[in-house]
Amino acid sequence: MPTSRKVLSLPPPDPIVSWDAQGTPHSPRFGDIYRSHGLDGQGGLAQSRHVFLQGCGLHGPAALWRDHSHWTILETGFGLGLNFLATWAAWRDDPDRPGHLHFVSVEAFPVTADDLLRSAAPWPELMPLAKELAAKWWGLLDGVHRLTLDNGQIHLTLGIGPAEHRLAQLQLQADSVFLDGFSPEVNPELWGEPVLSEVARRCRAGTRLSTWCVARPVRDALHALGFEVERVPGLPPKRHALSACYQPATDAASCFPQPVPRNRPRCAVVGAGLAGSAVARALAERGWSVDVYEAGPCSSAGASGLPAGLCAPHVSQDDSWLSRLTRAGVRTTAQQVQRLLQPGQDYACSGVLERRMPHKARKARLPKDWPPAGLEWSQEADRETCLNSFHADTWPDDEPPALWHPQGFWLKPAQLVKAQLAHPNIRLHLNAAVQSLYQDTASSTWHLTLPQGPCGPFDYIILCAGPATLPLLQQTLPPERCPALNPVRGQLSWGPVDEALARVLPPSPVNGDGSFLSNILINGGLRWMAGSSFDRSRREAVLDEADHLENLTRLRTLLPAVAVQLERQYADGAVQAWAGVRCTTPDRLPRVGAVAPDLAPGLHLLTGLGARGLTLSVLCGQWLAARLCQEPWPLEPELGLRLAADRP
Repeated sequence: MPTSRKVLSLPPPDPIVSWDAQGTPHSPRFGDIYRSHGLDGQGGLAQSRHVFLQGCGLHGPAALWRDHSHWTILETGFGLGLNFLATWAAWRDDPDRPGHLHFVSVEAFPVTADDLLRSAAPWPELMPLAKELAAKWWGLLDGVHRLTLDNGQIHLTLGIGPAEHRLAQLQLQADSVFLDGFSPEVNPELWGEPVLSEVARRCRAGTRLSTWCVARPVRDALHALGFEVERVPGLPPKRHALSACYQPATDAASCFPQPVPRNRPRCAVVGAGLAGSAVARALAERGWSVDVYEAGPCSSAGASGLPAGLCAPHVSQDDSWLSRLTRAGVRTTAQQVQRLLQPGQDYACSGVLERRMPHKARKARLPKDWPPAGLEWSQEADRETCLNSFHADTWPDDEPPALWHPQGFWLKPAQLVKAQLAHPNIRLHLNAAVQSLYQDTASSTWHLTLPQGPCGPFDYIILCAGPATLPLLQQTLPPERCPALNPVRGQLSWGPVDEALARVLPPSPVNGDGSFLSNILINGGLRWMAGSSFDRSRREAVLDEADHLENLTRLRTLLPAVAVQLERQYADGAVQAWAGVRCTTPDRLPRVGAVAPDLAPGLHLLTGLGARGLTLSVLCGQWLAARLCQEPWPLEPELGLRLAADRP
């Protein structure tokens, strides 16, 4: 059984890119070149800098993005990523650059990571950036993917699929637009009015646009959509390029309301667990001043204090919205932990094996015709792997093979919480139980009441206090505007792992009906963990011997051979436990965002994560920060709106 990111071997698909003897990349599908090979200094990178960066005013000492907290570029064809790498390099070279750069691009036929590296090879200054990009260039199924780079300051949002369809699913307001792609003669759809209309709808008054294409139909279409268009000198061998500025009669086409002020908003986050630390970190990295109030004596004092847990995608035969949402969550969480935590100690990219139990009425099934990019997320494990991992002599005829999730990993949530709160713009207040909150109608600012007295003012309040969130809402909003939030108690069982036991434990974490982790370093020794229970009847995080037995019973179904080995530890009293109370919603999805903007503007939620806190908390924090800061969403709108705090 592999314990690294290994993917099932398949015959190679037809290549997206072919390379000629001079190193020029061609598209067999469109019969056109991606770019010239660049060795003469006049192709490739020079064209990107001249046409796109200079054309949009993003090059040199007067770059338009200076003195902005963030800048957003929309591109209509990612291709081999040369425009993105050139922009990233220009951002790095500018000492007055914005703190965050958003690059949003659509691509119907994503190339391979090897092609990205081969394309950048003629320019050594781009290779470190290309290698960082290539390391995260996996699992690009149709949909929206957020790749975070350069210590969390570069945000590449990729819409994979036909341009018109994917542009409609991108929520952003562009400061600059790069129109790029194969020529209109071979790829007319990319330059037609439907795509250009979607581009215009994502521009604001003053948005600059540039492209190498000066075809008259493209110029006329842009002019009709509100762009002031002019031909400008090109870079040989092209005589001209095109530069444009969006100046509509009104700015009604903009997707976003007016941007938030450039001053430094002050925000109070109530709760220092996974949810609170995720949104606090996201806002702090955007320059906000964040105060986090925790009722307990330490961060992760509630359900986020789980010793260790699993992060893996949900799988469904129809690739449902939940499957897509959890994949986005796994990717976002993985990027965060790789940036902030220590591998092997705080987390491990171990992969996760999912046993599909025969007694479950709805077994997890891969979608039909699952593409190679899907196999980088989830794939069928062969029977030999199942037998070896579960230490079974035979495999039941009525049980399908397990699923292997190569991108799954285990994680110590308290370590993630601690790392996310470690930012100079965050102040953590412990033993600070919020008793009430209220808004000053004259100033529209918010205040909190603590046992120590009142505190404030704050521009925003974000409630992330798990089960304690609802009482605070009930003091502030009418009953009919308070969402249903339910406490659910869970208990995890764990014990020591010696050399003999290690020989019969699965080499990777296993989930299914419950979950099992092994060889996790806790308090100086290796531990196994099993659980957890799910109890709606109790609201106290107290330990219960009955839950030990429940976890053992579930383990007998999930991993019978392992359960036999652990029964002695249970009988000897060597098994210990951890318990916590999660917060859930009736539809088992978090509530994120403004809860009642008409009655309490500035009051937001990030709660109800339930059993998916490890998978969704970082994503939810990023999504809420994007909405508050008027940045591109890291999710397609259909998925984001399913998380909305004010949904019915």
